[in-house]
Amino acid sequence: MTESNGFDKPNGSNGSSNGDGGLRPGYTGRYLVSFAPETMEKSVQVLKNKAGVSAVKVGAAGPDAPGSEDMVFEEIGVAVVTAHPDQHRALLAVAADPSTPVSVVEPERVVYASMLSGSSIRRASSPPPPPGMPSIPTPFPQPSLRTGVVGLSADFLRGYGAAVEALLHAAGASATPQTASERDLFTAAAGATWGLVATRVLASEVSGKGVKVAILDTGMDLHHPDFAGRAITSRSFVQGQLVQDGHGHGTHCVGVACGPRQPAFGPRYGVAYGANIYVGKVLDNSGRGVDGDILAGINWAVANRCALVSMSLGAPVELGETYGQIYQNAARAAEAKGTLIVAAAGNESHRPDDIRPVGHPANCPTILAVGALDSALQVAYFSCGGLNGDGGEVNIAAPGVDVYSSWPMPQRYNTISGTSMATPCVAGIAALFAESTGLRGLALANHMLQHARRLSPARDFGWGFVQAT
Repeated sequence: MTESNGFDKPNGSNGSSNGDGGLRPGYTGRYLVSFAPETMEKSVQVLKNKAGVSAVKVGAAGPDAPGSEDMVFEEIGVAVVTAHPDQHRALLAVAADPSTPVSVVEPERVVYASMLSGSSIRRASSPPPPPGMPSIPTPFPQPSLRTGVVGLSADFLRGYGAAVEALLHAAGASATPQTASERDLFTAAAGATWGLVATRVLASEVSGKGVKVAILDTGMDLHHPDFAGRAITSRSFVQGQLVQDGHGHGTHCVGVACGPRQPAFGPRYGVAYGANIYVGKVLDNSGRGVDGDILAGINWAVANRCALVSMSLGAPVELGETYGQIYQNAARAAEAKGTLIVAAAGNESHRPDDIRPVGHPANCPTILAVGALDSALQVAYFSCGGLNGDGGEVNIAAPGVDVYSSWPMPQRYNTISGTSMATPCVAGIAALFAESTGLRGLALANHMLQHARRLSPARDFGWGFVQAT
């Protein structure tokens, strides 16, 4: 399977029209409106009286008909509305008026799954980042391999071997295990992917039991045999499409975050095997989505009191471009209710010559931005970097190259690459810490960041390489 990592590029942030009556590339023509969640009733009335916009309140179950009408998401204080030019001007006037509870109006963007295909990732290696690049601090305050098994590819085997060698080298050991602890590493890793070895997930004594993890993506193969018997709560926010994954990206991400401890075939690939799985389909079966559906998914996850929201999706931003205030406000509202949002930094870079900024919406200060590294613990050539400040930093890095996980049947498994794969790994490890510490929100994020293995530069790795223990 192949998929381009090139997103439609927006041309600005003041509206969705190109000035000729048509839509600008990357935008839908609808608008996002932000207000404090506690002012919802008043805000809805203001929108109706002063801008002629009526919106339907969306409950915890999500919209009855996704994408079919203007909506208000009570948990996160966001409305998605359709407005003609006069209404748009009225909306901007309302947002500029300090006497109203409406604070921000932004155009709705198109977003995509942050994935590269397994074949495209092997066209280039992941060299060390060029020397002399400035480090940008993060916004969070400091406080046995079975050959011949179904789905076990040569790429996985190469990645596994490289990961073990890198771990032993970092510990000052030879590539051949000499001590009991080194032999234990090889033994313990025998039935797991290189990412679980490198992040020390196998050493964790917890499973994420009781922690609700929401994966907002292309849905999931709800009939995948590796998840038989698991309690899965699901909802589609894509008009006319069921949760059942017709793409594969979402099933892969669910597997990385919450796959089983002992799959029927192949190595273990999932982190938080005891977590409660919430699957929100916010991207269609082509991997495309819009902000309104994603925000509906976030609202649903918050209403269900999910501790983590994993979003392997995004759109590019330009150097010097700031974050979207709508997502930042939504993330802050979610965090206040105990929900931490984790998002992919993006795959726009072509290192070492072209490093692109962390994309939307991962560039928001209250959303944890995840970069990707390979089994040699080098930044992945495609991973976006922390070039924009004020939220546009990479916060943490995780395995994102040649990542093996679940895939819709009958294929069952696949090995693919992208910051998409790194993001659910971080969400799964956060679920482990959520169980072991009881922490939620930014306190949970800071705890996980403090346990990261330090790598430099911070531009590419943030606080470092995520570790489960």
